[in-house]
Amino acid sequence: MNKFMKLAIDEAISGMTLNDGGPFGAVIVKNGEIISFAHNEVVKTNDPTAHAEVTALRKASSKLGRFDLSDCEIYSSCEPCPMCFAAIHWAKIKKLYYGSTREDAANINFDDKYIYDVIKGTASELQVDVIQIHRLESLEPFRLWKIKIDKTEY
Repeated sequence: MNKFMKLAIDEAISGMTLNDGGPFGAVIVKNGEIISFAHNEVVKTNDPTAHAEVTALRKASSKLGRFDLSDCEIYSSCEPCPMCFAAIHWAKIKKLYYGSTREDAANINFDDKYIYDVIKGTASELQVDVIQIHRLESLEPFRLWKIKIDKTEY
């Protein structure tokens, strides 16, 4: 068995045993060296974003002193949820290895299907009312960012 996936699985079991959160683990590797590893800590921290992958990304970014992890790989004990999948993309990671599938997770009541349906626009009901307000005023930080980056007006 791949040693990094084994660590991700062991981390999932450890976090579950400690009652820190669901049975998920993740490991971030750079050039064959472990940069970080984590398990789900949602229950422990009362943080709904404290999934294994996000926690491992936070630790790796802190350790390396940068958010661009394009020279790293991630091993996850399970196919990442939409939030974690997006975070992996934001970190610019080029390779994701995962063990169990989202269907396997759904079989133990960790079902992300609704979120996928919302993203695809196929959900029959929406849990969150989304209302856009104050667009023009909200563009001010973008204008300032554009000036800061390339000294042009937005």
